[in-house]
Amino acid sequence: MRTLTAVLSREEDMYIAECPEVGTVSQGRTVEEAVANLKEATALYLAEFPMEEGGRPIITTFEVAGSVGAWSRERG
Repeated sequence: MRTLTAVLSREEDMYIAECPEVGTVSQGRTVEEAVANLKEATALYLAEFPMEEGGRPIITTFEVAGSVGAWSRERG
């Protein structure tokens, strides 16, 4: 049994869940559903491509100047 990380974000009416150690991504209408779907996707992926032993990723935060709305308008 391994403990992995789930990083979640919200996009409209769905939660997106990603496992940074493996690179798998899934979604769900609730946090619980997104994590359950990510767990299933990750288990299927690892059955085919076993994970090498290694450390956990370093997860941190950082700040960026400007507003999210301005950034979205520039990209659109």
